[in-house]
Amino acid sequence: MTYWSPTGGLPPQTQLLTDRAMFREAYAVIPRGTNSDIVTSFLPFWEDTRLWVLARPLTGFAETFSQYMVEVAPGGGSERPELDPEAEGVVFLTSGLLNITLGATTHKLEAGGYAYIPPGSDWTVRNESGDNAHFHWIRKAYERVEGLDVPEAFVTNEHDVEAGAMPDTDGRWRTTRFVDPADVRHDMHVNIVTFEPGAVIPFAETHVMEHGLYVLEGKAVYRLNEDWVEVQEGDFMWLRAFCPQACYAGGPGRFRYLLYKDVNRHMKLHCRVG
Repeated sequence: MTYWSPTGGLPPQTQLLTDRAMFREAYAVIPRGTNSDIVTSFLPFWEDTRLWVLARPLTGFAETFSQYMVEVAPGGGSERPELDPEAEGVVFLTSGLLNITLGATTHKLEAGGYAYIPPGSDWTVRNESGDNAHFHWIRKAYERVEGLDVPEAFVTNEHDVEAGAMPDTDGRWRTTRFVDPADVRHDMHVNIVTFEPGAVIPFAETHVMEHGLYVLEGKAVYRLNEDWVEVQEGDFMWLRAFCPQACYAGGPGRFRYLLYKDVNRHMKLHCRVG
C-alpha cells in the first residue's frame, strides 16, 4: 500500500495562481498543493508537531467532525493530545512510525496503522523514529445513548483487515471497514474505499451523511453536486449533507481514499418557542 503524505514548503514565485481549490455551497475541494507551510498550525501540549486543518465544524455546512493532517518530527508527540473529554478520534498513519499508548499498552503504528480512541481515553503519542511521521486525526463529539456502552479502543492495520466487495461490482469497488456496521455503539465510520481502474459509483449518492474524503492513492474524476472535479492523491474533499456524489476511476492505477461519515444516531430535533 502507498499513502500520500504532505511535504509542506512553499511554491516558487514563478508559479501561476491557477489551481483546483474551490469552496461551494455543498462541497469544498482542497488540493494537495494548497497545504503549504503558510497554512500550518500548532496545538497546545504537542512538541515538534505541526498540522494542516482540513475540516472543522462549520454552521450551515458540515457540522459533525474535524480532520487534521499531522506531521510529527523525530522525538515529537504529546502526553496530553486531546483536551476535550467528549471527543472520540481515529488516527490513521500514512507514513513513518508512531508509538501510541492507550492506557497501559503501547502500540507501534506503521503506515496503514489505525487506532480508534473513545472519549475520555488516557492516551499519548510519540515519534521515537528518526523520520517524520504523518497521520490523519479525525475527531468527533461522541453522541452518548442511554443503554449503550461507549465503544472500546482498538488498534489495527489496514493490511490486517479484509476489504469487502460492494454488491454487483465484481470486486472492482471495495470498502475496508474497521468497525462492524451493525455495531450501533459507533456514531462514525472511518473506512478506506478502493476503486480499480474503470470502476465507478454508477449513481448520484444523495444522503444525510457528511463526508471527509482524503485521497490516499491514484486519481479520478468525482461528481460533486453538479460538477465533475479531477482529484488526485493528497487532495481532500469536504461534503455537506445531501451533496450528490459519484465517481469514475480512470486509472492508470487504483484510486483509494480515507472516508469519514456520521452514522447510527437519531437526527436532532430542535423545538422553537414563540
